Amino acid sequence: MTTNLDPRWLRWAQRLQAIAQDGLAYGDNVYDRERYEMIREVAAEIYAAGSDTPLETIAGLFDQQAGYATPKVDVRGAVFQQGRILLVQERSDGRWTLPGGWADPGYSPSENVAREIHEESGYEARAVKLALVHERARHTGLPHPFSIFKLFFICELMGGTPSASSETAAVAFFDEHDLPPLSLGRVTPSQIASLFEHVRNPGLPTEFD
Repeated sequence: MTTNLDPRWLRWAQRLQAIAQDGLAYGDNVYDRERYEMIREVAAEIYAAGSDTPLETIAGLFDQQAGYATPKVDVRGAVFQQGRILLVQERSDGRWTLPGGWADPGYSPSENVAREIHEESGYEARAVKLALVHERARHTGLPHPFSIFKLFFICELMGGTPSASSETAAVAFFDEHDLPPLSLGRVTPSQIASLFEHVRNPGLPTEFD
């Protein structure tokens, strides 16, 4: 079930930024372009006012966006061993998450998640089920300048040995009811609970939105 946690200001800022980006991508009237630039500035001001991110940082991020605005895609792999789930410790915040990250062009979703698992944990795995497709803000309540679709895959462990990376400081398996502090922008306790349910009940349909 989807819980709408994100505040309205975040939705407004994201939608205004997307309108401005699309207008700047396809508009050729100089006056219209000026208006779209003004809309983008308002979107940045809304986001900065509602978060702890400096206006200059947000404005810079928005300025870098070009072409038709679409959600960004994040992939996460849930690998299980003897009833425990694989997590990696992020160097950026010291908290734990499922291995994963931004999907790269040129790879399928399952190839992306397998690559991320190997790079961040040292393990080899293959995706066997798409369990969750979530819009980040709706499930975390944490602001982000852009809309993000998060794809959570149940993955089968194929081999490899645990190995940290430039992005991860540690690799370990955890029991469902003994999880470490989580990096909540990347994965939440309720998402991990849902992934355990999908492993216990393989016939469950994909949860989305």
